[in-house]
This record gives sequence, C-alpha cells and structure tokens, in this order.
Amino acid sequence: MPLLVASVGRRSPLFSRDAPMSNGLTMPRGVTMLLGAQFFSALADNALLVIAIASLDAMAAPAWMTPSLKFFFIASFVVLAFATGHIADRLPKSRVMMITNGVKALGCALLLTGLHPVAAYALIGVGAATYSPAKYGLLLELLPPLRLVAANAWFEGLSIAAVILGTGLGGVLISAEFQGLLAQLGGVFASTAPLHLSTLAVLAVYGMAALTNVFVPESGVQPHAAAQTPRQLASGFGRSFMLLLRDPQARVALMVTGLLWGFGAVLQFVIIDWGRVGLDLTLDRASMLPAMVALGAAGGAFFAARMLTLERALSILPAGLLFGPLVMMLLPLKSIPLVCLLMATTGAVAGFFVVPMNAMLQHRGYKLMNAGQSIAVQNFCENASIMLMLALYAGVRGTSLPLEWVITGLCATVTLALLGIMQHHRSLTARADAAALSEAAR
Repeated sequence: MPLLVASVGRRSPLFSRDAPMSNGLTMPRGVTMLLGAQFFSALADNALLVIAIASLDAMAAPAWMTPSLKFFFIASFVVLAFATGHIADRLPKSRVMMITNGVKALGCALLLTGLHPVAAYALIGVGAATYSPAKYGLLLELLPPLRLVAANAWFEGLSIAAVILGTGLGGVLISAEFQGLLAQLGGVFASTAPLHLSTLAVLAVYGMAALTNVFVPESGVQPHAAAQTPRQLASGFGRSFMLLLRDPQARVALMVTGLLWGFGAVLQFVIIDWGRVGLDLTLDRASMLPAMVALGAAGGAFFAARMLTLERALSILPAGLLFGPLVMMLLPLKSIPLVCLLMATTGAVAGFFVVPMNAMLQHRGYKLMNAGQSIAVQNFCENASIMLMLALYAGVRGTSLPLEWVITGLCATVTLALLGIMQHHRSLTARADAAALSEAAR
C-alpha cells in the first residue's frame, strides 16, 4: 500500500476529481490511505463484536442479548442520522474520521473498566455512525463518478476483509489456545483476565487506524455547512430524505440496499447460531463461518467492479432472488466444508449485487445534495432496516421456535420483499418508457 508523501491536508492535483487516473481498480495514493484507515477501524469493530459476545457468554446473558449488541450499535446510525451528515460536511472529513475513530477506541477502553458489553458497543456505534458519511463523503470528493464502482469494490472488499480478519482475530483472542499461551507466558499475561488482554489487543488496532488516518488527505473541497440548531438539522435531513426518495433510481437502489444490509446483519448471527446449534461448534469456531460469506463477497465485489457500470446497476436485480434459497440450503448440511462453500457462494452473490447499487445510490445522492448528507440519508435507511430485522430476530430467538423455522421465515421474507421491489422497478420503467413514447409522438 503506497504511502502518501504530500503534506497532510494540502490539496494536490493527485486528488482532483478531474485529474486523469489509471484504468481498472488502481486507486490514487490519497484514496489508498483512506481505504487503509477505514480497514483498520472496521477490523477492530468486528474483532470487538466477537469479544463482546464472549463477554455476554461469561455473564450467562440471555440469548436475545447477543443480537442486541448489533442492534444498539446500529441504533446510532438511525437516531443520529439527522446530524452526522451535517458534521461530515461542516468539518474536514479526514479530521472527522480521526475524531470518530477516537470515540470508537473510547468505547473499547470502557469495556475494560467493566461497562456492560451492550453499552460499550453502542458507544462504538456512535463513532461509527459519524465515521461513515465522512469516509464515503471524502471518497466522493476525491474521485469522479466513473471511478465509483471500482472505488466501492475496494471499500466493500476491504470491509469484507475486515469482517474476515476481524471475526478471525476475535475468535483467536477468545480461544482456549490463546488463553493457554498467555498462561504459559506467565507474569502479567497470566494474571490479567484473558478477555481484558483481548480487548487491549483490539484497542491497539484502533491505534493503527488513527496512525493511518494521519496520512489521509483533505480533498480541497471547503466545508460548506453552516452551524444549525437541532431543529434545523432535522428539517434539513427530512428535505434531503424526501429528495432522494423522489428520485426513481435512488429509491429503488435505497430499497434494495436497505433490504440487503438488513438481511446481511441478521445472517451474521444466524450463521454463528447455526454453527453452535446445527454443527455443534464452539463460539470461537462458529465465529469463523461468517468469514466465508465475507470471503465470497470480496470476490463478487471485485467481479462486479470489472463487469458492471452505473448504467447497468439495476439490471442485476434478479440475482438477489438467489439469497433466500442459498441460505435455506444450509439447513440439511452437516459437513463444515460444504457449509463454508455454500456461505462463500452466498457472499459472492451479495458482493456482486451490492457494489453497483451502492455506487448508483452514492452518485445520485451526490448529484442531488451534499456528499455527507446523502450518505447520512443512505445510512439512515439501511440501518433502520438492519435495526428492524435484528429486532425481529432477537424477538424470535427469545421464543422457543426452532432455529430452522426462524431461518426459513427470514429467507421467505427477504425473497418476497425483493420480488415487490422488482415489481416496483418494472412499473417505474414502464411508466418512463410510456412517457418517452408520448414525448416522441408529439
């Protein structure tokens, strides 16, 4: 990963949206550092999620509390959406990334002091909610629209790598083998609680994110959002929300990405739960299974970057109908290699599906409003969907329903919802075609 040699915060032609760039997946150095900073920050988020689940297990917490970790993490994206875009547009976005990474590190540190895992992870969500519009907004300022699909492939690919390595790192840090190694080392390692040492390791990863962030450049775009009261912020967010919703392409992409992210968030817990119940795996082993989904998604994301353009983004909607059947095929399987292969295939379809949708939504949003605000609206919709689906999953996990029934119901719901979105898209297309024919006949 090449280092940025220009002074931090100084505008260079290298970062101009109009500067010539190489073809394919190659990114300029400033964007490379942006990708690196978000990778380390996301890596820590995912590792800490596994440690938080282990902490809940140690407390003998009820089953519904595990998906509550992600629910309260995501809640900040919804509750604070009216303000996060404004913050990202009011300050230099690289500075916002540094500050909010610090908020996430604070949540990690407070877990060491005995703060409840759900509360600590919720605070990390506060940092992540503002980090997101800053990083995506900066990407929109650094790159021209033609590079957005490739840039999103990098973002999704590295986010997926962060899930793979983060869940893997978390699994290693809570494993019996790691605890045994600490005991053999003796001294402070043997006398300190293993989960505390695991949390300290994750805190160091947040430190790596901060170090990389030092080399993330400013785009040269002047912050243009004036100070506003909370009421003004909420009103402005509402206008931006309606503006994006009235755009036909953005509306379809928003519905699709919201559905997919909600399904993906629940799938992370479904796979871990199925690994523990259906395959009789320990938590540290079961936490590796979502990594297979992430690995496949990385391949799908980069394939989409090479094969698809913004103009063709909505043409791949039928591919989404594979999600439900693929996940339901998990139920009869008892072979771990076959489960891993199936999860990788599911991830590949998801990666191929989400990258062009994200790129289209970001492009339409940037055309209609400020970069930070458009990402905040997108985050609000997607994370409201995640909260809803996590709440439903936590609710049914609190009942005596078999996990097989829960998975079947989830897959059926997602398939029916996607069919409805596809019908809506066909109606919009037919209406637009009729209007074009009417105009041509005049």
